[in-house]
Amino acid sequence: MTTTKPRDVQVLPIGADTTVLRSRTWERLKFEVEYALQRGTTANSYLIQADKTALFDPPGESFTEIFLSALQQRIDVKKLDYVILGHVNPNRLFTLNALLKLAPQITFVCSNPGAKLLRELFKNTFNDTLQEHGLKIAVMRGEETLDLGNGHHLQFIPTPSPRWPDELCTHDPQTEILYTDKLFGAHICGDQVFDEGWTVFGEDRRYYFDSLMAPHARQVETALDKLRDFPARLYATGHGPLVRYSLIPLTQAYRQWSEKQRATETSVALIYASAYGNTATVAQAIATGITKAGVAVESINCEFAEPAEIQEAVEKSAGFIMGSPTLGGHAPTPIQTALGIVLSTATKTQLAGVFGSFGWSGEAIDLIEGKLKDAGYQFGFDPIRVKFKPTDVTLKYCEEVGTDFAQALKKAKKARVPKQQTSDSQTARIEQAVGRLVGSVCVVTTKQGELSGAMLASWVSQATFNPPGLTVAVAKDRAIESLMHSGGNFVLNILPEGKHLGLMKHFLKPFGPGEDRFAGVATQESENGCPILSDALAYLECSVRNRMECGDHWLIYSVVENGKLLQQEGVTAVHHRKSGSHY
Repeated sequence: MTTTKPRDVQVLPIGADTTVLRSRTWERLKFEVEYALQRGTTANSYLIQADKTALFDPPGESFTEIFLSALQQRIDVKKLDYVILGHVNPNRLFTLNALLKLAPQITFVCSNPGAKLLRELFKNTFNDTLQEHGLKIAVMRGEETLDLGNGHHLQFIPTPSPRWPDELCTHDPQTEILYTDKLFGAHICGDQVFDEGWTVFGEDRRYYFDSLMAPHARQVETALDKLRDFPARLYATGHGPLVRYSLIPLTQAYRQWSEKQRATETSVALIYASAYGNTATVAQAIATGITKAGVAVESINCEFAEPAEIQEAVEKSAGFIMGSPTLGGHAPTPIQTALGIVLSTATKTQLAGVFGSFGWSGEAIDLIEGKLKDAGYQFGFDPIRVKFKPTDVTLKYCEEVGTDFAQALKKAKKARVPKQQTSDSQTARIEQAVGRLVGSVCVVTTKQGELSGAMLASWVSQATFNPPGLTVAVAKDRAIESLMHSGGNFVLNILPEGKHLGLMKHFLKPFGPGEDRFAGVATQESENGCPILSDALAYLECSVRNRMECGDHWLIYSVVENGKLLQQEGVTAVHHRKSGSHY
């Protein structure tokens, strides 16, 4: 019987007058798409105790009680001067409300968009506290500073993005600590506070970037340019290990990943607004699916974007997707304005998509869909309608929708490019030679909670004897890819020669987003919880240990933990190809 570690708060000094309070959970918190790796996370808060006391980024509701207990052991909360918010998250409101009740004199420090959202959230959720204590807010636009005394003269750097338009980084010249909030984080929980031996966090950091930052690559590059002017020896991140030992390599990696994303020729304009964060979370999942298929995303929060920015993004995109909440039975005014711009700008050859979240109805989704249909646009997927907060299954479905949308755009672009006569070229000769590499025909199957996946695989090879290990090549745009990270499990089903065509045909067919890959296929459950194909020649139960980025594929290294030969007289089916340019 496995036991789950309780949530706690880890407290450690990290600089002069400066302490980190890491609220930790080894479980998954289900309010953001970036928690998909299920390795837990830390919500990092920071405390500067100088002549005046400032608290950075108190954690969300799930940590409120234990965090306040840990904080009260460090300071007299009733004398807290400032609460500095890197961004305003509705989930943090319960902790902020509790702090305000304890210390009505608190001044909240945030960006101008953050101030507007903070007032609105308190008015809608804790209006009684607002009426009793008021709300003192210091807005930081970039020129202002905050003197806490003892040399801590804080500088503020707005680093907005469509996902977090109120994002604000803070620099303390006294300690040379840069409080980066969402930037440079990772969702992983452990006892390690700093990133010594930082290469072990490589997969988690890259996944975090791909899930959260890649759709905002332009804004990430702008943020990097701004932060370059503020010397730092430590990145105080909002999640995961604090960045000390890999500060330069990680900064360079963010630059390279952003430039690679921006250099992608085909792009999608993802235009949305979000009232309570649910529509933004759906947008994030769709964007993740698009970027993993090798298509760039220009993500635009139309509540904060200028009309010219929306028009430019639509003009240069191959397709556009619009998302909206429904407020009072209507689409918000910024969405209606953006829809007018799209209708007057987008060509009929551009593929369209619509999504949205709602509480009791979904009129905004119907409005956008109707206007685009009447204008003659073709849709890349059926409108996505999410009631209340999206589930894991919904987010996975949205990711697959994004991938299919991107693949449709790439296919359309390829069809428009004249086919080159390359049969006698060196490239063609190489493709023919590479195609003579053969591999066993297998089906990879996996299951994590309510999510499952499968794919036909022929790029499989034994990699180690001790422990017994193998590698599988998984294309970046495969739906199963997001379930094949370190720590995950899968079953490798090896198909028998002469009896493999039925299974091969089944798993070769294109599956729609969310479609059951195992419908009509005989399966049984393995010890690691993943499906075994009953008609396989043999199966191997595997645990993912590492993965390496290789061009358009991920190379997955896994250790075999169990297995069985199901057909004693069978022979392994082999895949023969004529070309090395496709499967």
